[in-house]
Amino acid sequence: MAEQQKPDNRLNNVERLHDMIENTQSKLKEAEISMEFASPEERQMLQGKNEKRKQSIQAMEEEMQNEIEARKNKEI
Repeated sequence: MAEQQKPDNRLNNVERLHDMIENTQSKLKEAEISMEFASPEERQMLQGKNEKRKQSIQAMEEEMQNEIEARKNKEI
């Protein structure tokens, strides 16, 4: 029995992206606090992760803006 793909439901993308951004920002802040007590190696690892988090946040914010525009243009 073949599984059918779920249709692309973009109705809640803005809210979902908002939650993802908040979650990533929270992890970024937690890592910054952890760096105060981390060894140099751990600090370097956390800094690398936070750079990736910042890039992810930027990409999610751009995607969220695109979704907001799509809503305004009644594409969703």
